[in-house]
Amino acid sequence: MVLGSLAFPALDPIAFRLGPVQVHWYGIAYLIGFLGAALMVRWLVRRWRLALSDDDLLTIVLAAVIGVVLGGRLGYVLAYGGSFYLSSPLKILAIWDGGMSFHGGLVGILVAGVVVARMLNMPVLTLWDLGSVGAPVGFGLGRLANFVNGELWGR
Repeated sequence: MVLGSLAFPALDPIAFRLGPVQVHWYGIAYLIGFLGAALMVRWLVRRWRLALSDDDLLTIVLAAVIGVVLGGRLGYVLAYGGSFYLSSPLKILAIWDGGMSFHGGLVGILVAGVVVARMLNMPVLTLWDLGSVGAPVGFGLGRLANFVNGELWGR
């Protein structure tokens, strides 16, 4: 069998449309990833008997979302944007056009963790431990979204 004759799936990166709004698989992966991570963290907080309320957990999750999205976007813009974003700076805000970086998201969520740990008066390493248990849910779903977008097939 010739390698060039292998069939690769042609999946649509748009899961569905609601009128003019397109819902991408990436968006669904982010939503389910954060929800799944939040549920795992909530379970761990109870198991470890940490003194965190549901409001504290909501603060942690919202900070994680902001850290990942802002960090991921800024990381992409700084690492891969080049002069494009200098000539069109408002495009930096257009995350729906694509462009997020893992390394930027990692830095963003670590910084958000430091800020939230100080806000909640808890050790930052404890907060990072909680996040490290929930993070694989998001990583796995993100990889599935990468596949749907045709980003992992190699050359």
